[in-house]
Amino acid sequence: MTDLPITEGNVLLSIEDHIAHIRLNRPESANGMSVELLRDFYETVMMVHGADDVRAVVITGAGKNFCAGGDIKAFHSKGKHGLPAYNRRATAYLQDAMQALMRLDAPVIAAVQGYATGGGGFGMVCAVDLVVAAESAKFLAGATKVGMAPDGGTTATLPAIVGQRRAMEILLLNPTMTAAEAKDLGIVNRVVPDGAEFDTAIEIARTLAAGAPLGQAAVKRELRNHGKLPVEAVFTEEARIVAELSGTDDAMEGLASMIERRPPNFTGR
Repeated sequence: MTDLPITEGNVLLSIEDHIAHIRLNRPESANGMSVELLRDFYETVMMVHGADDVRAVVITGAGKNFCAGGDIKAFHSKGKHGLPAYNRRATAYLQDAMQALMRLDAPVIAAVQGYATGGGGFGMVCAVDLVVAAESAKFLAGATKVGMAPDGGTTATLPAIVGQRRAMEILLLNPTMTAAEAKDLGIVNRVVPDGAEFDTAIEIARTLAAGAPLGQAAVKRELRNHGKLPVEAVFTEEARIVAELSGTDDAMEGLASMIERRPPNFTGR
């Protein structure tokens, strides 16, 4: 396994105080996702999966933009005949990376500046758990503008956030949404002054890192999965999870901290 931190390459990674910071690192291309970046991003997320001390994850993009989606220049350079094979590889890595992000037990926060577009940028915004955006940030699906279709799971994640009709409008008409508009639609959680997005995301991450990791992981799984179940099945699954978590050290610690009127010290056990 690569030693931490990762300080060079397409994707950077550091872990400190139970918070993993993943940074896309191709600012010269607005962090456009080439096959190489997508491969490195997937492998980085999998490293976070293997780090048992991570309780929150913050994703950022180097430079002026969060992520401009696919690397348009790389796509165009492959030509009509070479692009399908290239895109099959890119899409496979993108799908694997987005699934890996969503399956992380730790909550994932995106700190967005500049543009978040395409399956890589806008798709990632829809795939993570919480989003902090700079006031000047812009959001764009954009796939059909270049004759392609949405990817990165956007056709599933976006309707779950904004509803079917809104998702249809966003994916077909490709409006460029401001941070405020994205917040009104529920795509963004917080809008902050330019330059404050990373510090705000870290502040949220610290709050999450001090929380109960088993309970927070359960929230992620339940919210991701229960929209596909009838309410009767949701009741059954919720009851099972609550009973399971009740037998953990963290549950006892949480109850004791309330009785003793002190901050809890969760261990993830």
